[in-house]
Formats: sequence, C-alpha cells, structure tokens
Amino acid sequence: MPDKNSETFLSFIGNLDKRVELDKNIKHGDIRYYGALSMMASKASYENKAYIETTVNDHWKMEFLDSYDFWNEYQKKATTQAFILREKNVNSEMIIVAFRGTESFDADAWCTDFDISWYKLRDIGKVHSGFTKALGMQNKADWPEDISWADDKPAPAYYAIRKLLIGLLQGNDRARFILTGHSLGGALAILFPAVLAYHGEKWDWLLERLEGVYTFGQPRVGDEQFGEFMKKKLEKHKVKYYRFVYGYDMVPRLPYDGTTLMFKHFGTCIYFNSFYEGKVVGEQPNKNYFSPSSYIPKIINAAWELIRSLIIPYTKGPGYKEGFLLLVVRLIGLVIAGVPAHSPQDYVNATRL
Repeated sequence: MPDKNSETFLSFIGNLDKRVELDKNIKHGDIRYYGALSMMASKASYENKAYIETTVNDHWKMEFLDSYDFWNEYQKKATTQAFILREKNVNSEMIIVAFRGTESFDADAWCTDFDISWYKLRDIGKVHSGFTKALGMQNKADWPEDISWADDKPAPAYYAIRKLLIGLLQGNDRARFILTGHSLGGALAILFPAVLAYHGEKWDWLLERLEGVYTFGQPRVGDEQFGEFMKKKLEKHKVKYYRFVYGYDMVPRLPYDGTTLMFKHFGTCIYFNSFYEGKVVGEQPNKNYFSPSSYIPKIINAAWELIRSLIIPYTKGPGYKEGFLLLVVRLIGLVIAGVPAHSPQDYVNATRL
C-alpha cells in the first residue's frame, strides 16, 4: 500500500497533472506571475502536507508555513483544507492562502457542493449554504465575530485563517496576502473577504492588505445582491478579483443562473478558449452548463481537446505532455462534456500560455 502521507504520494487530481516546477519564463513582476503562482498553489493544495512542504521549499524556493485541516460544524468533522506559503523578495512579502477544492472521491466535499440552499448574510445578500458551512459558519449561531474552540479538535477555517493572517501581517507593514483556490477552493477564497466585511469595519485593515483573489474553475457563490456588495467592497479596498474560466468547464456554470436558483457571478472573468487564448468578459460564454444549444459545440470541442492532448507536446514543448489518466478523462468528455475542462492541467496551461 502506498503511504498517503509521503512526499511523493499524489492524489487523483495530482495524477492528472504531475507538474511541480513553476514556469521559469514567468518572473516576479510579470503581469502573469501571481495568476500562474496561484494556480500552482491551488493545484498543490489537493496534496498531503509532506508533498506540499517539499514542493514549496525545495522546488519553488519559498517558505511553507503550514497545511491545515479545518472543522465543519455541520458535518462534525474536519472537511476543509488549506495551506499557507510565504514568498519573500527585495521589495515586499507576499503570503498566499490556497484553499483545497473538491477531492474526486470525498463524499463530504460533494455534500458541501450539492448543499445549494441559501444562507442570508444580513445586508450583504444570499450565499451558497454548503460553501458557507465549509468556511466556518457556526451551527445555530449565525456568524459570530469571534468564537472559542476546544484544543482537541481543529478550528473552523475562517476563524483560524483570520487569526493566522493577523499574526503574519501585524508585524510587517509591507506584507500583503492573496487568497486562491480551484473549484470549491475558489468559492471559499472569495467568501473569506465577504465574511470579513460582514463582521464590520474593524476588519477593514485586513481587506486593505489583501492584494487579490485568484480563483480557477470557481462555482457561483451568491445572488445578485451579494455580487453588487462584493464589487463595491473590493473596489473600495482596491482588491483585485480574477475569476479564471477555461473552455466549457462545467463547474463555473453551476449552480444555475436562472429565475429559480438565481446564483450570479461577479468580478473580472478571464476566459480562455481551447487554444488558451484569453480575454476579459463580463460572463463566460454559455453561462449555464445545461444549455441545449451548446451541447453539440461542447462535444466537438471535447473531441478537439482529445486530439490536442496528443499533439501539444510537439506544439508547446515536452512540459505540456499529458499522461494516460488525463487522456482517459478526456475520453469521458466525449460523453459528459465539460468534465475534463475542469482539470487543473488546462488552468495551468492557460496561466502559462
């Protein structure tokens, strides 16, 4: 049996894209830099602590601070994961908090995703209940500003990460931080500043130190009122929010944006087609996954992506070679279009190319 805590062990997500090194052509100061670094951190967040520590310290030459399991009060277990790294350079210090997305065979994480009931944040709007619970909402107690927790169980994500950031930022006026995540991790990344705002102006200083939120394949997290509130709050504190969407990825098109569910995206959407050509759009094309008019184009695109997987090492270089497992997932895309497009491989490629 493989040791799941080994620095060489890879999750199912990790086996879809085994790349560890950062792109050496994207240097600090490049406009692509934090997007590319955030995506690699989001991909690494699916792995165990030893793997992440080795990756950050030895391959990226940055400082791994720690990896955490966080308590979900509703599921009565630790279901939320994130890790924190620190990048130092001559001008500033950047702290990156990367939330883990949905693991493929984690039933608790899938329960979080499918809990699409609304939770009302007073004066802010309605948000996805499952994501809110995963971030740290307290059972029968709303969102208290502060809580205490027993030493014998993990802390809820929001409160623990907020405490960690206070300790990291208060002693260094130049330090700033980034929130990032892929899939579910992206939803948690954008909800974190929303809860800071919910708890009042006392926490504005943390929002002032928030450099940006970078999400990849992020599902919708709230209604239109929530989106309008967050746009104003992020603009006030000059926080960059970039929502990366690749091709026909099904997850950013869920939950449904319609007259029944009324989930809405907001922020800057950077959309990439299957040639990794990016552009800024107000909403990704075919905004809802279950759109009959897009079915045939999705299948045609899935066939092209399968062909591309075989030729991309020759057109873009050996660093873009795809493994057998991802090839199998791309075959599944011929039946269920949009599944392989959610793979970290395409998001890493998009941020690099």
